[in-house]
Amino acid sequence: MINKMIGENIRTLRDNAGFTQSNLAQFMKVDQSLISKVEKGERGLSAEMLEKLAALFGVTVEQIENQPVTTSKLSFAFRGSEFTIEEMEAIATINRIALNSEFLDVMLKGAKA
Repeated sequence: MINKMIGENIRTLRDNAGFTQSNLAQFMKVDQSLISKVEKGERGLSAEMLEKLAALFGVTVEQIENQPVTTSKLSFAFRGSEFTIEEMEAIATINRIALNSEFLDVMLKGAKA
């Protein structure tokens, strides 16, 4: 799916998280030029790739696709400024847990009403 907003949102999320295009490319197992083209709105991403990026950034796919994202600068307590694939996988896993927890909270509140 090619959508200029998706590219803009990915760039915003990437910048705020302190990741480089190269970091994302390694995490996604793609060439860095694909990340560049996605951010420029020249290429699209598969649903699987969008889900993986959403988990990394701690947002939903819908947020990446449908609205300009607004985030605050994130800071991670890792050694150095470069991220390993393992560190990025850990961040994505933690964010998936947090998103699932938020979803369950909403569902439980709806069940009590």
